Amino acid sequence: MTTRPVAFFDVDETLISGKSMLLFRDWWDALHPRGDRPCALEGKDRSELNRAYYRRFAGVPVAELQSAGREWYGAYRSDPRAFVLPAVTALRRHRALGHLTVLVSGSLWAVLAPLAADLGADRILCASQRVDDDGRLTGEIVRPVIGPVKAEAAAVLMASAGAAPEDCFAYGDHESDLPLLRSVGTPVVVGDDPVLTQHALQDGWLRLPAETGALPLAAVG
Repeated sequence: MTTRPVAFFDVDETLISGKSMLLFRDWWDALHPRGDRPCALEGKDRSELNRAYYRRFAGVPVAELQSAGREWYGAYRSDPRAFVLPAVTALRRHRALGHLTVLVSGSLWAVLAPLAADLGADRILCASQRVDDDGRLTGEIVRPVIGPVKAEAAAVLMASAGAAPEDCFAYGDHESDLPLLRSVGTPVVVGDDPVLTQHALQDGWLRLPAETGALPLAAVG
């Protein structure tokens, strides 16, 4: 039996042109005004910022957040520059080859799920939000899926799937994706991040341009 290779894709500015967490935060806050200031995502430890972000949803029913994620994605999808087309094309190519396609992101499941369904991705690796006995979010997550944790999550999935890392692929746009890219046999740099570009030049990694555009109206399936 031949094991399917796995192709891992970062999401923000790799598959989509925007930062989904920030865009969804602004969309959510417009509908649910807060008395305090929205959490700033600059100048602090990325893991703590990621945790602080999720605390804004404490008390929200899971079903409500999932519905909001679908609504947000439907609006975002209509943006004529919403997607990074070379990376979307690459994901489609991996699907056509029978590879397992996986989104790896620090963003919310509620936001990532409609994107994965639209693009036909098989799995999502992201932060797990804790839920109380009443089906409401506590505001806490198990751990942020950013930086080295992306590589750890990818390694667990490859092991469980019986896939050899040297046969697998990873796509990323930011230096924080470096551990993920290093964890597979074929790393692909999307865009022109200087750190990743230097690694690509030194190590012969593949590169894709960050050309943006729209997807057809019909969902990809």
